[in-house]
Amino acid sequence: MADGVKAEARLGWLALALTPKMGPTRCARAVRGLGAAERVFSASLTELEGVGLPASAAQFVFDGRARAAAVKEMEVTLGSGGDIVTPEDEVYPGRLLEIYDPPAVLWVRGDAGLLNRAGIAVVGTRHPSPYGSGMAEMLSRDLARRGLVILSGMARGVDTAAHKGALDVGGKTVAVGGTGIDVIYPKENKGLAERIVKEGGAIVSENPMGTFPAPQNFPIRNRILSGMSVGVLVVEAAEYSGTRITARCALEQNRDVYAVPGNATNKNAWGPNTLIKQGAKLTASWEDVWEDLPSQIRCALEDEMGAVESKGGETASLFNEAASTLPAMGDHERLVMKHLRQDEAVQLDELMELLEADLGSGEIFTALFELELAGRVKQMPGKNYVRSF
Repeated sequence: MADGVKAEARLGWLALALTPKMGPTRCARAVRGLGAAERVFSASLTELEGVGLPASAAQFVFDGRARAAAVKEMEVTLGSGGDIVTPEDEVYPGRLLEIYDPPAVLWVRGDAGLLNRAGIAVVGTRHPSPYGSGMAEMLSRDLARRGLVILSGMARGVDTAAHKGALDVGGKTVAVGGTGIDVIYPKENKGLAERIVKEGGAIVSENPMGTFPAPQNFPIRNRILSGMSVGVLVVEAAEYSGTRITARCALEQNRDVYAVPGNATNKNAWGPNTLIKQGAKLTASWEDVWEDLPSQIRCALEDEMGAVESKGGETASLFNEAASTLPAMGDHERLVMKHLRQDEAVQLDELMELLEADLGSGEIFTALFELELAGRVKQMPGKNYVRSF
């Protein structure tokens, strides 16, 4: 396809996506009916209605308003450092084309090449326990280290932990938003969003630039999150939550579902524990996901890792555990670590009582500071501490 025709085709898809009353399914049907996306600009009113456009939508396109909106949207997107991707573009995620209603247009900021890489969607509650956020971060870190892209929704809680886990080991992560790619939600994740893009990841949305958070957008975007992934990993989720929607989408799209078992007394354990009863793969470590991957994906990732390792001393093996790359702990740090757990937070006052016979308060504070700096320990609200791994 010549560059000029390709540009017109992209503009055609964008014009349809911006036309009122035109959802993804109607857009795809219209392009099939017209034979080419760019034909939308030269079709008669009768032809447009004949390929399924409602009367008002057909008039919007025929009058030239759709094209004007598309040109303006393209300028704004490119001017903001983003791009649009349509089903005719090579970088459009192939897995997404397998679902019932793939987006007519994806707005992308960052590396669009990641969209076709094998990835795992990590999802869960916005209010996780220390155990939940710790597991999300650990599993994302371990899977990203082995070449899988970590997909999540950049929401508070489990999503944030998943993105950070991938980034902390130099892995790649993709955030699928329910707003425009220029509107970061929640606002406190603006720094995380910039880090995702800066470190080779991507932010993706099917919403035009400037789209602000609307409750209905987030359940709709969940089909994209599951559709782009090889499988969906659920960490913590209540009985009625958006995470359940993502898991249901995954099952409908024939994606694997993984779930981290939780404490039965925690309301957020209801989601993953129920999914496990219904057949989801119980997941306690990265191996549980890895061994379940399709053989062609696993072999491709192993070949990539082998190529990295063959370069020699410049790059450490991706199979090494994170702890092996960290500096050695001192005696005080080792003592503090003995009393910390990954699945349950320890409050500072309790920790000081436990260590009263061995260390003074100043030594404990110093040890905690060094452990946090090294990434071995994480401080939670209320001066609670958990092990990172």
